[in-house]
Amino acid sequence: QVQLVESGGGLVQPGGSLRLSCAASGFTFSGYAMSWYRQAPGKERALVAAISSTGVTANYADSVMDRFTISRDNTKNTVYLQMIGLKPEDTAVYYCNVRLLLVDSFRNYWGQGTQVTVSS
Repeated sequence: QVQLVESGGGLVQPGGSLRLSCAASGFTFSGYAMSWYRQAPGKERALVAAISSTGVTANYADSVMDRFTISRDNTKNTVYLQMIGLKPEDTAVYYCNVRLLLVDSFRNYWGQGTQVTVSS
């Protein structure tokens, strides 16, 4: 079965850095784009970054542009989110996501999330 397991979250001071990892299994990882979303308290889950199946193309939310970098290692079935210059507004639960085509429609799969807290 499809599984996504996030790790790497924690408490960091403003301006600090964290690297999140998402270990994927249950599907052909190298064939799919992967994404990171985040959900802050009281807010909707929002796209943070996405990366193509090959890792050649990446897209970012404006709020994290030039601070976050998404990457992947298709030999390890893992996608990463390197975060630098963290701000308090980056505080959220970060989720790994993949959209898979099942029968004739797409379905979203999510990990359980990893908490990132940016606070002094």
